[in-house]
Amino acid sequence: MKVGKIVKVSGPLVIAEGMEHARIYDVVNVSAKNLIGEIIEMRGGSASIQVYEETSMLGPGEEVRTTGEPLAVELGPGLIESMFDGIQRPLDKIRDAAGDFIEKGVSVASLDRERKWKFQPTAKAGQEVTAGDILGTVQETVIVVHKIMVPPGVQGKIKKIEAGEFTITDTVAVLETANGDLNLTMMQKWPVRKQRPSAMKLTPDEPMITGQRVVDMFFPVAKGGTACVPGPFGSGKTVIQHQLAKWSDVEIVVYVGCGERGNEMTDVLNEFPELRDPKTGEPLMKRTVLIANTSNMPVAAREASIYTGITIAEYFRDMGYSVALMADSTSRWAEALREMSGRLEEMPGEEGYPAYLGSRLSEFYERAGKVKCLGKDGRVGTLTAIGAVSPPGGDLSEPVSQATLRIVKVFWGLDADLAYRRHFPAIQWLTSYSLYLTSVGQWTNANINPAFDELRASAMMMLQEEAELNEIVRLVGFDALSERDQLKLENSKSVREDFLQQNSFHELDSYTSMNKQYKLLELVLFFGDEAARALGEGVYLRKILALEVREQIARAKYIKEDSLADFDALRARITADIDGLIAEEATASA
Repeated sequence: MKVGKIVKVSGPLVIAEGMEHARIYDVVNVSAKNLIGEIIEMRGGSASIQVYEETSMLGPGEEVRTTGEPLAVELGPGLIESMFDGIQRPLDKIRDAAGDFIEKGVSVASLDRERKWKFQPTAKAGQEVTAGDILGTVQETVIVVHKIMVPPGVQGKIKKIEAGEFTITDTVAVLETANGDLNLTMMQKWPVRKQRPSAMKLTPDEPMITGQRVVDMFFPVAKGGTACVPGPFGSGKTVIQHQLAKWSDVEIVVYVGCGERGNEMTDVLNEFPELRDPKTGEPLMKRTVLIANTSNMPVAAREASIYTGITIAEYFRDMGYSVALMADSTSRWAEALREMSGRLEEMPGEEGYPAYLGSRLSEFYERAGKVKCLGKDGRVGTLTAIGAVSPPGGDLSEPVSQATLRIVKVFWGLDADLAYRRHFPAIQWLTSYSLYLTSVGQWTNANINPAFDELRASAMMMLQEEAELNEIVRLVGFDALSERDQLKLENSKSVREDFLQQNSFHELDSYTSMNKQYKLLELVLFFGDEAARALGEGVYLRKILALEVREQIARAKYIKEDSLADFDALRARITADIDGLIAEEATASA
């Protein structure tokens, strides 16, 4: 094997000479400790290598050996319920081998080579198969059926296939191809920086239901869509990401903790095994893959972590599943890009970020989508990418936020003022937007209620009117407003506090179904309409606001999902109370 020699070490960047035989993006082993690295730049025989492990004690003259292969992930049974680092090393196996802290040069297989899985064929001997066709299934968890597929670029006739218990490296099928017999196992390998192929890209038109009212009602994201959650420190980005991971109506969740604090990832690890899937009642970990590259881990692996995550997500999408990828946060990933770019002495762009920041972000988000998968059965899979952005000081004009906003179609802008007022989720309704409203609106009108879009528009108009009236209040005071305008402010306050505000730690309020969301917002707006009717009949506003039913409206968010008939009872009570006030006013006037 040809080897190169280290001539320079600069943090995670290592320069090696004598590497004419190597190629860009090859994985290399650095020094006798076999540190894992990746070639990111070639200049003649000089290779610039980003090392995914601690480089202390490395020096010039040590050897560098190339593997001849790009950085790739192992795809097969055993992914679900696992927690990996940024380059797909299983953290539990590393702990068993080296203790609580990752030692340099630790080499552990990504997927368990010894565990046996029960393989059930769905294809038969003599059958012609192409890339993406399903050979058989493995019951990976009680929730997830893992589909063993023909790898991309492979086609032929099945010569042999059998049921039984196999490890991921055992041959489960033999394929007759133009180049001879090919043994297929339950495991594939795929380069993380290369998008997995699909038959056709489709238009996302079905909402990813999250159970978060401000998201589902006002700023929905489609399955196969892209979204970003920018916000300053303490505004609740990570909590929102956790809520989306817990409650989104997808079949697989891939959560990438990219440069986040270790204690936040610890919270994820402690919470997820205890959380129950609202559909199956099983632990959410039974359909989750976690990738942790915390802020104290090597910075180069942070750059690779989101590619590792999205490649795993694409693999499950290819099975025909709906997958959600949470990247928390892409700002830390961009900081890793900036550090490596600086060490490469590249010309810096805005705020020191590399000039290719926007194109790298585009490459990442463009791997999301709704696709017709490879294979003859025509199955459809979706991959939804949601990235948190952490702009310094909450400044959305900084490069990472601006580059992200040019790419994604949903913007959930977090507001520090809302967070300080204990309004969570702190998504600012006046600045956020979703470009999926039209396509998703057709789905909600057809599947939830024909008036869903109309209700959403009415509530949003009310919130916009509130902002205008608040400007007037600042100038002339609340008492200068007419009673009708004062009622508008009270109604919009009810929309904010009784509908938009949501407690992620409350058993009944953490998740709200679409039907309950519609009923709840309809109830809030119905009270506003009835109150306006009473005002028109001469009833004083203070009497309307003193009605006891308002307290019941405020508590309506805690109505159980199986008791939605209670909303109709509340509507009837509102009508009765308003009719009572009008009758009382008529009697007094007479």
